[in-house]
Amino acid sequence: MGRITLEQVRKAFGPTEVIPPLDLEIDDGEFVVFVGPSGCGKSTLLRLIAGLEHISSGQIQIDGKDTTRLPPAKRGLAMVFQSYALYPHMSVRKNIAFPMRMAGIDAAEQTRRVEAAAKVLNLSDYLDRRPGQLSGGQRQRVAFGRAIVREPAAFLFDEPLSNLDAALRVGMRMEISELHKRLKTTMIYVTHDQVEAMTMADKIVVLQAGRIEQVGSPLELYNRPRNLFVAGFIGSPKMNLIAGAEAAKHGAATIGIRPEHIAVGEGEGEGLWTGKVGVSEHLGSDTFLHIHETGLAETITVRASGEMAIHHGDTVRLAPDMAKLHRFDGQGLRMSELQKH
Repeated sequence: MGRITLEQVRKAFGPTEVIPPLDLEIDDGEFVVFVGPSGCGKSTLLRLIAGLEHISSGQIQIDGKDTTRLPPAKRGLAMVFQSYALYPHMSVRKNIAFPMRMAGIDAAEQTRRVEAAAKVLNLSDYLDRRPGQLSGGQRQRVAFGRAIVREPAAFLFDEPLSNLDAALRVGMRMEISELHKRLKTTMIYVTHDQVEAMTMADKIVVLQAGRIEQVGSPLELYNRPRNLFVAGFIGSPKMNLIAGAEAAKHGAATIGIRPEHIAVGEGEGEGLWTGKVGVSEHLGSDTFLHIHETGLAETITVRASGEMAIHHGDTVRLAPDMAKLHRFDGQGLRMSELQKH
């Protein structure tokens, strides 16, 4: 079991409140991602759950038990950090077994758990090697193995892929997702990378300045962002946000439209907006066009076909799909679709 409940959890360092009181429910077996910009409080919140930081007020429950004042070792959680923190003089087998040895688990049980974890993580052939003989991805898997053998109620990941190169990050992202499917254990994962959040999470918690801006599935946040912050943060490239007269036409302070919901064409013809092509990012199947001189925003980003032959300086017509328009009021909050003109 791994149900985690936060009730009015607050954290302050002296007079500085870094996490105002917040509530959060994490269901047993969920993969929950805390995401937000640097300094938003996501790692601090994870450390509060782990018991590595003391909360200033509120309560943390794990499977219905108040664990607010329990030390980390008594909470039944396992944490994986950015740093692998492996012992270079120990074999993979001994590194994975280390927390069990410290806990006084008998040798036979240690062996069983190490071999089971190694099988799940495809490390069976590397158990007698030392960390220096492994790749970065293999070392990260050893760190995961050390967490798995503790058989925790939940795994806590604090930006575990930050030290890996881009290609390896993608591979490890898939491995962690597969690991979650096999173990069916609650996982809480901290990242500043919203692509990681979108591709891995059952539920995303978007944080800003220690506050929860929105909680929901990746597609809920993508299709119905609660406010301008979420709209601008979730999505790559991010949503185009337009204020002023164009927004006022739609009864809003700001309107938003995703790059893939804008049709683009050259020359004369129908199109609500016009502009000039700046930088084009060719990704093969897609091309992202950054359009200037629209009179709407500094840049409008459009997702077009990778085969579209448009060049720097070309004048283009832009036709947004009005059914996909997002409207926000003067406080930056999402407005009801029923109010659309």
